[in-house]
Amino acid sequence: IGRAGAMAAAAMVAAAGGGDFSDLREIKKQLLSVAERSRERGLQHSGKWAAELAFALEPLPLSELPPPPVLTEEDARDLDAYTLAKSYFDLKEYDRAAYFLRGCKSQKAYFLYMYSRYLSGEKKKDDETVDSLGPLEKGQVKNEALRELRVELSKKHKAQELDGFGLYLYGVVLRKLDLVKEAIDVFVEAAHVLPLHWGAWLELCNLITDKEMLKFLSLPDTWMKEFFLAHIYTELQLIEEALQKYQSLIDAGFSKSTYIISQIAVAYHNIRDIDKALSIFNELRKQDPYRIENMDTFSNLLYVRSMKPELSYLAHNLCEIDKYRVETCCVIGNYYSLRSQHEKAALYFQRALKLNPRYLGAWTLMGHEYMEMKNTSAAIQAYRHAIEVNKRDYRAWYGLGQTYEILKMPFYCLYYYRRAHQLRPNDSRMLVALGECYEKLNQLVEAKKCYWRAYAVGDVEKMALVKLAKLHEQLNESEQAAQCYIKYIQDIYSCGEVVEHLEVSTAFRYLAQYYFKCKLWDEASACAQKCCAFNDTREEGKALLRQILQLRNQGETSSTDVAAPFFLPASLSANNTPTRRVSPLNLSSVTP
Repeated sequence: IGRAGAMAAAAMVAAAGGGDFSDLREIKKQLLSVAERSRERGLQHSGKWAAELAFALEPLPLSELPPPPVLTEEDARDLDAYTLAKSYFDLKEYDRAAYFLRGCKSQKAYFLYMYSRYLSGEKKKDDETVDSLGPLEKGQVKNEALRELRVELSKKHKAQELDGFGLYLYGVVLRKLDLVKEAIDVFVEAAHVLPLHWGAWLELCNLITDKEMLKFLSLPDTWMKEFFLAHIYTELQLIEEALQKYQSLIDAGFSKSTYIISQIAVAYHNIRDIDKALSIFNELRKQDPYRIENMDTFSNLLYVRSMKPELSYLAHNLCEIDKYRVETCCVIGNYYSLRSQHEKAALYFQRALKLNPRYLGAWTLMGHEYMEMKNTSAAIQAYRHAIEVNKRDYRAWYGLGQTYEILKMPFYCLYYYRRAHQLRPNDSRMLVALGECYEKLNQLVEAKKCYWRAYAVGDVEKMALVKLAKLHEQLNESEQAAQCYIKYIQDIYSCGEVVEHLEVSTAFRYLAQYYFKCKLWDEASACAQKCCAFNDTREEGKALLRQILQLRNQGETSSTDVAAPFFLPASLSANNTPTRRVSPLNLSSVTP
C-alpha cells in the first residue's frame, strides 16, 4: 500500500473506532468519505448505503466537509488508465475495463481490475443461466474467472498487499468457491482494516448461520458493528434484540434513516406483527415514494391480509417506476397469486429469477405457486434453490415439508419441518406441522408435546388444542380431551371470532357426550343446546336433549361424584341451564 493510502486507511479505522455515537458530525464525514471511495471502485450498493445513512444526519458546513483523498505517485501514474477503465466499467463493459487496467499498481486501479474480471465472469454466468433450459442446469453453470482470481488474490493476501476493499473482493471470491470458513476469516479481516465498508459486514451476515457462530467472531469495536448486529439479529430471527438495536440507533440520531425504518418494518414482518409492519411500510412510502427495495416484503403483508386494491395499486405504481426490477416482478406475482391466477404468478416469479437467479424471495414464492398448481416436483426444485441461496429461509424448509406431506412421505416431511422449527422455535405453525407428522408416524407422545408447545407459544391458527384433544380422544383419555376442548372454546370466545372456526361444533359435541356419560345433565344440555346452533351437529344436539329429558323424567338424578372440569364464559351459558362453575383442571398436569 502506498504511504498516503496506508495513512488514509489508518485514519478511517481510528475514526470508526468505538461503538460511540456522540460525535455525529465525525460519523457523517466518515460516511461521505467511504461513499465516495466505494463509488470510485464501482461498489454501488455500499456507496448507496453510506450515502443514505449520511443523508439522515444533519448537513455539514463547508469548512467541515471531508477533504478529497490524497493521491500517491502510483495513483498519479495509473490515473489515465483508471479514468478510461472506470468509464467502461460504468457502461458494464467489464472485459474492456480490465484490458486497460493490466499492469496497474495503485490500490484503486488494481481493485477495479480484479473486480472487472470478477463481474465479467458473473455476467457470462448469468447470461448462460438465463439461456439454460431448466432449473436443473442452473447449478452446473460456474463463473470461470473465480479460480484465477483466487490464486492471484491469495498471493497478494499472503504478502499483506490487500487493502480493505481488496480483502472484501478476496472474501467474495472465496464464498463463491464455497470456501466458507476461509471467506469468514477474510471478511472479518476486511472489517478490521476498513470498518466503514458495509459490503464486508453484509457478506458476513450471509455466512453466519446461528448465534453461536456470532459469539466466536472477533469483530472490530466500531459504531458500524451496531448496524451489523441489528442486521444479523433480524436475519437470525432474534427479533426482540434486533428491534432494541434499531431503537438505540434511532435514539442515537438516525431517526430519519429510511434504511433503519425499512429494517424495522421487515423485523415486524418476520414476527408476523402485520398491522405494525404495514403502518411502518406506509410511512416509509410517504418518505421515499420511489423506493423499490423491500416492497416485495410489503406486498407479502398485503397478500396475507388479502388487500387486493392496495396490492393492485402497489403493483401498478412499481411498474411505472421500473418494471424490470426483481422486487417489481415479485409484487406483480403476488398480485396474480391473490387473484388465484397461479400460472401468471409463477411466470412473474420466473421473470424475477431471470433478472437475479440468487433472489431468495422469488424462489420461495415460486415454490408456493407450484404447490397451488399441484406441481410438486417443480415446487421441490424451487424450494431447494431457495435453500441453496439461504439456508436460513424457514419458509423454504416449511414448503418442502408441505410438498413431501402431499407426496405422503412422512419421514422426509419430519426432517424438513424440524429444520423449519429450529429456525423458528416459537412459531406455532411449525409445531403443529411437526405434531401432525409425528401423528402419522404413530409417535403420539411426541405429537402431544408438539401440540402442547404450539399452544404454549401462542397458537396463530387456534388449531393445536383441537388436535391435542383429538389425540386424547384416540387414546381414550376422555378427561384430558374434555379439558382441551373447554380451553379451546374459552380461547375462541375470548377472541370473539366464532363463525370462522368449524371445530367449535366438534368441541361442543364431544363435551355434550362427555357430560352425558358422566351423568352431568345440566352441563350436557348446555353443550347440546350449543350444538343446535351449528348445522353439522344440530341433529345430534337435539337427539341428546331428548335423551336427557327422558332420563330426567325417569327420575335419573345428576351425578355428583364426578368433578366437572367445566367453565363456560358467561356470554355462553344459556339462561335456563345454570352451569356449574368449577374451575378447570390444571392442564399442565395432564398433558406433556
